[in-house]
Amino acid sequence: MDLGESIEEDQKFVIYKYDDLFSEAFPLMKDIRRLGKLTDVTLKVEEQTFSAHRIVLASTIPYFYAMFTNNMAESRIKEIQMKEIEASALESLINFAYSGQVRIDNQNVQSLLVGASFLQLLKVRNACADFLISRFHPHNVLGIRMFGNTMSCTHLIQAAEKYIDQNFTKVSQSDEFSALDFDELIDLIKRDELNVMSEEVVFEACMKWVKCSEEKRAPLFPQVLAQVRLPLLSPQFLADRVAREELIRSSHQCRDLLDEAKDFHLMPERRGLLQSFRTRQRGEFISGQIYAVGGLASNGESVSTVEIYDPYEKRWRMGEQMSMMRSRVGVAVMDGKLYAFGGFNGSERLSTVEVYDPRKNIWTQGSAMNCKRSAVGVAALNDCIYVCGGYDGVTSLNTVECYCPKTDIWKTVAPMVKYRSAGGVAAVHGYVYALGGHDGLSIFDSVERYDPVNDVWHKMKSMLNRRCRLGVAALNGKLYACGGYDGNSFLRSVEVYDPIKNSWSLVTPMNCKRSRVALAANMGKLWAIGGYDGETNLSTVEVYDTETDEWSFVPSMCAHSGGVGAGVIRSEKNCFSKT
Repeated sequence: MDLGESIEEDQKFVIYKYDDLFSEAFPLMKDIRRLGKLTDVTLKVEEQTFSAHRIVLASTIPYFYAMFTNNMAESRIKEIQMKEIEASALESLINFAYSGQVRIDNQNVQSLLVGASFLQLLKVRNACADFLISRFHPHNVLGIRMFGNTMSCTHLIQAAEKYIDQNFTKVSQSDEFSALDFDELIDLIKRDELNVMSEEVVFEACMKWVKCSEEKRAPLFPQVLAQVRLPLLSPQFLADRVAREELIRSSHQCRDLLDEAKDFHLMPERRGLLQSFRTRQRGEFISGQIYAVGGLASNGESVSTVEIYDPYEKRWRMGEQMSMMRSRVGVAVMDGKLYAFGGFNGSERLSTVEVYDPRKNIWTQGSAMNCKRSAVGVAALNDCIYVCGGYDGVTSLNTVECYCPKTDIWKTVAPMVKYRSAGGVAAVHGYVYALGGHDGLSIFDSVERYDPVNDVWHKMKSMLNRRCRLGVAALNGKLYACGGYDGNSFLRSVEVYDPIKNSWSLVTPMNCKRSRVALAANMGKLWAIGGYDGETNLSTVEVYDTETDEWSFVPSMCAHSGGVGAGVIRSEKNCFSKT
């Protein structure tokens, strides 16, 4: 019959599509192969042979596509000798060509990764790499990284290096670490990204390595010690541990490195001449959890609330709250613990201290300060935490207290030149800097720094702007001062101090005006948290990228409305799989 006259021009045909054709065809091809039917090639390896169909191999495995479609001799011969691949891996990957599935386990993962790399099956290779990544442990990760290097598997290498950086303390205690050759050790310990609580960990790791085979490795030790950042060690550790080590005492090169470290502490005026990788802090680009501590509720009342920001998951979550309400609280982190000093509970200024241990997820009472202090500046340096100035309910303070967590002892050190309440405090290059603030009458642009070796404060170059209630943090060896209040305006401007050049300069301002802002350095960036814009307490957060000189918003806090203290606890969990 003739249907053409009744159908419009665009309706003369239809396309029928059967979506399950390929999913049904390949299992049938697998069955045909199992029966030995229609196969036209045999692959031979280690005296084992595997029959297959050229068209299936060429359409699913890049190696065979190139072999069978480019007039190679193998495209015509019946039996092909295979090399560079184990028989068991080849069998699994041929089966994968027909089924799209392959079993990966502890016994076959390495041979499968080698075989998949040889056959250019990149998705299978990456699946094997992901399997190894999921099995990382401090005692095997160095070996897995070495295997990744031999296979030029960038995905596996990068993940292993992130794990090693994040877990260096435990990795350095492994047998694999002791078995590293010289070049491998140097490549590892020179990394800026090592996540260590202190340079003591790196020093002790190097001592362990050299003493594992002392007769052979002792001549190499000066080159190893040159990669340890001795100036970052405390004077006490240098004197009590490093200087007493016989391998160091007996080497002229090692003694020179020790003298350099001692000069760094004893002659602070020469630190500008000593700037090198050995004076650069490690781990500034390591991810940490950002803790927003205390502060204000939306109604302006002090709270005991703690929120935690995960920069990988990009979200805030509630943390364990403190036992007391604290706004205008000083916060510092040392040895993986977070300290909350003083503050205001809504009725009085506090001298009490609370300590948070993330491993136990509990706050405990610490030894109280000698003075009540709110609007206080706090900085950790070497083995001590310095609590500077603040307000005791009557007057602004210039007194400074120093707390040593190892001994649980407070001591009073030299007072600041200025009485500073609502100033900013941070440590860089072995000094504690106090910036801005007010004395109840005047708001300052002045800056002074504390030399812990000589117990003295010196006046430094002033900021470009007067600021109180500002945020201050150290990053990449520089000091950043953000926001605050100058007596007339709430500020969004940001300036940076270079201690080597002894100069201040402006960078891109924040998106929001922020006084009472908390500033934290994390992942090589600055995080401005909360604050007050002159009208509203802020829950918003923005991040500064030093490379692009740009500020961008990240998720806001959930339970706070500004006035928080902030600290960063480096992540102990493995973050390599989230990047």
